[in-house]
Amino acid sequence: MTDKPSVLFVCVHNAGRSQMAAGWLRHLAGDTVEVRSAGSAPADAVNPAAVQAMREVGIDITDQTPRLLEYATALSSDVIVTMGCGDTCPVFPGRRYEDWTLDDPAGQGVAAVRPIRDEIRERVERLLADLRPTR
Repeated sequence: MTDKPSVLFVCVHNAGRSQMAAGWLRHLAGDTVEVRSAGSAPADAVNPAAVQAMREVGIDITDQTPRLLEYATALSSDVIVTMGCGDTCPVFPGRRYEDWTLDDPAGQGVAAVRPIRDEIRERVERLLADLRPTR
């Protein structure tokens, strides 16, 4: 890893879990980590319930758009975190992988998305602690 590690969050539609994870990491890490997100079959827009749930904790993800997972992006990422994409997510040798089993917020209301948001925050905090060098 370089001085500034890169983390790629991947889910199928890149509209809920991966967008919330990227939002949390940007918020918590500032510019110390390069944050990316993508999906194997991106949706047209970010899930409105995910946007609202993140807004409730002061994080604005309204400017994000679902992106297609590209080979070069995955290949140049230090850590790849997958969330529910199973076999549709490619594997790149030499990359650190984490697979986070999380409920899918697709089609859910904000009340159901809040616990997913909170669990993602906990996982992102652990990931960030692991990425930051000990002082």
